[in-house]
Amino acid sequence: MTEFLAYASMALPEMLRGTLITLKLTVGALCIGILIGLPLSLVRVYGGKLLQPFCMAYLTLFRGTPLLVQLFVVYYGLPELGISFSRMTAAFLTLGCNSAAYQCEYFRGAIQAVSKGQMQAARGIGMGRLQAVRHIILPQALRLVIPAWSNEFIAMVKYTAVVFLIAVPDLMSRAKMLSSQNFAPIQTYILVAMIYLVIVGGLSLVLHFAQKRLTVPGFDFGQDAR
Repeated sequence: MTEFLAYASMALPEMLRGTLITLKLTVGALCIGILIGLPLSLVRVYGGKLLQPFCMAYLTLFRGTPLLVQLFVVYYGLPELGISFSRMTAAFLTLGCNSAAYQCEYFRGAIQAVSKGQMQAARGIGMGRLQAVRHIILPQALRLVIPAWSNEFIAMVKYTAVVFLIAVPDLMSRAKMLSSQNFAPIQTYILVAMIYLVIVGGLSLVLHFAQKRLTVPGFDFGQDAR
């Protein structure tokens, strides 16, 4: 235990620098995912037959292929076509586009959970469809989506670990370097696991609190109404 604590005190500053990169990747990827996934979800619910095939093609591509393959295609494959990205940009784009495919389905489920009668009532008082979606449907859907979206947030923290394979200096990349330099793989990866547990545990508490605060009355999804 003493040896582990001594190693941890030496390795922790470097690992915390990697942790900051991991958190930046997580937040950035989730933001990209929202910017792409939310419009896609609206297309899934309200889009016509012309747009649906493009939406489904996107979802099939990013949900049907491994994240690691997507990362390698973006970072190593696209330069063959004359499109090059830095390591960080490739990581952000790949993680964000992958997350968008899943967030699209989370948002779609939340939108469809809002009663269809609310859209009819909004149209009945003179609102256009876009106005009804913006002012009536989306505010409720964005609160309903929190439980499912929380899973994506927590999972994304762990998904970012793949970017060490293109030498992005995230937590896993720093851990690999420290493990090789100090010949201490067990101590290094135990410390990595502890950092991930702290991050995921903290996020779970924050998101659970947000879910409780923003719960839409009458929509408890299997929980007893209080």
